[in-house]
Amino acid sequence: MVHVSNFRPGKRVQDVMAVFMGVRERMPTRLLLIGDGPDRQLIEAQCRDHHICDDVCFLGKMTDPEAIVASCDLFVLTSETESFGLAALEAMACGVPVVSTDAGGTAEVVENGVAGLLNAVGDVAAMTGNALTILSDEETLARYRVGALRSAARFDLPKVLPRYEELYQEVVQQVKADGVHQ
Repeated sequence: MVHVSNFRPGKRVQDVMAVFMGVRERMPTRLLLIGDGPDRQLIEAQCRDHHICDDVCFLGKMTDPEAIVASCDLFVLTSETESFGLAALEAMACGVPVVSTDAGGTAEVVENGVAGLLNAVGDVAAMTGNALTILSDEETLARYRVGALRSAARFDLPKVLPRYEELYQEVVQQVKADGVHQ
């Protein structure tokens, strides 16, 4: 399992730990944490308190985490709010399915039941169950990996850039029609 964030309270990294510990009770697993921030010390203390430090790796800030993320089976995103869910999209582009909160724009990025599974903010039990569902067998994991790649492809530059250019042209035309000059 992997999580990437700035370790701020809104990312709810304690929930990531709770999901990990729930999955760990049912199957062998490791957690890779990429990033740094104010809640990192709290999470490190939680690892020590629960004697799970051997199964949790703190990798700190990384400029190119794609190879690490791609080596994982599941991306966990427990944010209270997300404007878009870029970290989830990047994981999906690596073929890694996502268990995430249904917060902000995440539902637009993660196709529920295809690229991963969405959950209510703070519902650690549901997230744990959904993580176990995805990780339950190789066939299920493979299906979600394919779904993650397919879902991420919807945001490929050749598909998205023309839409942005079209929107830009519409705005320019509207400004011209309204007689507003910038």
